[in-house]
Amino acid sequence: MAQAIAHAQEHAQGQQHPVRLYLVVWGWLFVLSTCSYLVDYVGLHGYLRWSLILLFMALKAGLIIAFFMHMAWERLALRCAILLPPILLLVFLGIMMFEADYTVFTRTEFFGVAP
Repeated sequence: MAQAIAHAQEHAQGQQHPVRLYLVVWGWLFVLSTCSYLVDYVGLHGYLRWSLILLFMALKAGLIIAFFMHMAWERLALRCAILLPPILLLVFLGIMMFEADYTVFTRTEFFGVAP
């Protein structure tokens, strides 16, 4: 019983995380930002450039959401409620992209009209 009360009081005061954790996350954000700028500095072009920029952007956003918005310590239900819809949106966007290619192909094949 005393342990439950102590746990409730600790939870009521708020959870404190070590400053070192935030400094490490800031360091990783700095490294990822540097890599993102290096993509432009090196002069990469095309899909490789945009893929790397989007990868670094997603990694930085994930770190910010996990640590600075405290999602790493939330319950699974809350994580799923916040993270699952954007993931499903990306999946459905990918499906629509493939469907669009198929639609253009069938229109071109059967109607002879190129877009």
